[in-house]
Amino acid sequence: MKPTLALAALASLALVAAPAYATLSKGAKAPEFVAKGAQAGKPISFDLAKALKKGPVVLYFFPAAFTPGCNIEAETFAEAMPKFQAAGATVIGVTAGNVDQLADFSAKTCAGKFPVAAASAKMKADYDVDLKKPDGSSTGVTSRTTYVIGRNGTIAMVYSAMQPNEHVSNSLAALKALKKS
Repeated sequence: MKPTLALAALASLALVAAPAYATLSKGAKAPEFVAKGAQAGKPISFDLAKALKKGPVVLYFFPAAFTPGCNIEAETFAEAMPKFQAAGATVIGVTAGNVDQLADFSAKTCAGKFPVAAASAKMKADYDVDLKKPDGSSTGVTSRTTYVIGRNGTIAMVYSAMQPNEHVSNSLAALKALKKS
């Protein structure tokens, strides 16, 4: 399948896929993980436990690199990185879709400002981010779901919506609320 046809197929699938409803709720313990990925085109390993020692973590799942909605979301996160850094937060994007393109995506679309990583099957299950078809079967990609995880390892916010527009603003609001508590 040609890349443009694959992107069109993924985009149309996202439009008919059932909405994601994350089972992890506010106050739940975030499952620990270590994931391989890239930042600024270079390989990295991201360890949630190590990142939480520095402060809260914004963990956002997206369907696939270089698709229209995922590009918008990654660019919006990249533009907002000074605000996340001011809040003491680490941002990481994670996907199960076209993980072979993460190095390029991290350098180009994410502007090298935060890491992106590949979601394992366990991670998809632990965070309940397996995007489903209307018949309930897996699409093979992750839903668009964002978690803000407090430094203590508990979920401070979960936002699940296929439209990319509100993930950054909801994350920043959750971080502001965390700082007040």
